[in-house]
Amino acid sequence: MTAPARKNRPIRKPIEATVTGTTRLSPDLIRLSLNAPGLVGKDLAFSDHYIKLIFVPEEADYAWPFDIVEIRENLPRELHPVTRTYTLRRVDTLTGDFEVDFVTHGDEGLAGPWSQRAEEGDTIAFLGPGGAWAPDSDYEHFVLAGDETAAPALAAAVEKLPEGASAEVYVEIANAKTKFSMPERENVNIHWVYRDGATPGTALSAEVRSAGIPQQRTSWFIHGVAEMIRELRRFLFVDGGVDKADVSISGYWRIGMTEDQWQSSKQEFIAAVEQSEAQELNQGH
Repeated sequence: MTAPARKNRPIRKPIEATVTGTTRLSPDLIRLSLNAPGLVGKDLAFSDHYIKLIFVPEEADYAWPFDIVEIRENLPRELHPVTRTYTLRRVDTLTGDFEVDFVTHGDEGLAGPWSQRAEEGDTIAFLGPGGAWAPDSDYEHFVLAGDETAAPALAAAVEKLPEGASAEVYVEIANAKTKFSMPERENVNIHWVYRDGATPGTALSAEVRSAGIPQQRTSWFIHGVAEMIRELRRFLFVDGGVDKADVSISGYWRIGMTEDQWQSSKQEFIAAVEQSEAQELNQGH
């Protein structure tokens, strides 16, 4: 039985990348350096650019390079390629060189184990890049917060801060032994927030809330686990009265879900959170 082709959705053409190097950043993080000629000449001005790496299911009998359209038309859904989303740490559109940081969890998942096995010369395809946010010079102060999955975007944002701007950067990691390098700039404070066994996002949420709402006109960039996003949306929009136009906030992942499960349920999650916020505001919280 063949799966029906997807209708009315344009198929983006994958870009091929070649691994050029690997660096262990911490016990939990590994950085791959890659090169993709398909990135040369692209306009990538944001600090949260991301790509969707394409993986072949273990039970499938094909390998890259392949035609996504052909596979979707002729193979059942369980054999279709799957994607995993990663933020670009650095990208050079003159050479096509870029870096991606991977959170590793032993043999769990697809991308983490692949990143640990990757060697120079290995190839992989991806879709993108996407992206939508960069520090705006209209703001004098920034609050940047996230866990390991958001750390590349936080670091890139620090490097792109407007001249003279200040920032408070909150990075949640497993413990003090899993710290990694972050860019240093004048008027930028890096706060390392340790989970130390706590549920992901809880320590980060508490740290950001305890700092309060800055007096300066502030731009917020908060990304990471969905449960933390829900708490900090309430802090910002319900308790703090922060204008949504000043905030970029989104869940990169959710506890207990694969990326596919999270992406398929994300809009429902956001709708429920927004409904709850509206009810609280209407009740005069």
